[in-house]
Amino acid sequence: MLDGMSMDQLRTFIAAADEGSFSAAGRKLRRAQSVVSQTLANLELQVGFALFDRSGRYPILTEQGRALLDDARVAASSMDGFKARARSLAEGLEPELSVTVDVMFPIARLTDAVRCFHSEFPNTPLRLGVEALGAVVQPVLDGSARLGIVGSFPEAPAGCDSQFLFAVPAVVVAAPGHPLAAVRGTVTRRVASRHVQLILTDRSELTAGRDYGVMSAQGWRLADLGAKHAFLKAGLGWGSMPLHMVEEDLAQGALVRLELEASPVLGAAFSMHALHRRDAPPGPAGRRFIELLKQR
Repeated sequence: MLDGMSMDQLRTFIAAADEGSFSAAGRKLRRAQSVVSQTLANLELQVGFALFDRSGRYPILTEQGRALLDDARVAASSMDGFKARARSLAEGLEPELSVTVDVMFPIARLTDAVRCFHSEFPNTPLRLGVEALGAVVQPVLDGSARLGIVGSFPEAPAGCDSQFLFAVPAVVVAAPGHPLAAVRGTVTRRVASRHVQLILTDRSELTAGRDYGVMSAQGWRLADLGAKHAFLKAGLGWGSMPLHMVEEDLAQGALVRLELEASPVLGAAFSMHALHRRDAPPGPAGRRFIELLKQR
């Protein structure tokens, strides 16, 4: 008997419980009271007990009815979610959106974008990874990520398209007690090369044997931007950082800004781009996420 139970019966049961009468439930569902009464009678026949006590003027949930009401709500909600997902897929919406984000991307801007995305696409799971350099690009190339938000990797690989988002200002910094902090005016590359440079690196094969903005033979390579930040503040080297991560340190004197001789590679900003494979362009959810990342 229970195999014949329908979602329509459960929704009628919920409406009658919420509205307090079969007639009110009928108005909510746009059905005649007699249809509501018959639907509930059939449901009670299937479960094997009364869901409502009809002895008074208004029907009242029985103990068994109260016990089943929450389960009915969960079942109806799950079916609504299933229908929404199916409708989205039929319309071309991605079943999920997987994105790798460059560690240089401003975290406040990312969280704002994610919050808005979740509000607009509550049934589209968002899977995020934060990486650096080629480790942002590699998941896009192998298909494990639909989008890569790239900043510290300087070029789009063959077979990929990219869309400019915005520029993240960068500064070269050192601790106030570092020897380069005592240099007045511009620090030449020759002078900078005599000191340990802290260099962000990654574990992908895309950057193997390639250096971006490396001036010192004494470079220390770190795969974590937070570790690089801590090493800089500890006076263990000099290096480039996104401005938003060190603004407070500069204001408090924990770090000082170095005027480094201009480099053809080590620039004053990281250009953030949304990268995707040409044969796998983003769908509606991906395109909207890119728009949200552009917004301030």
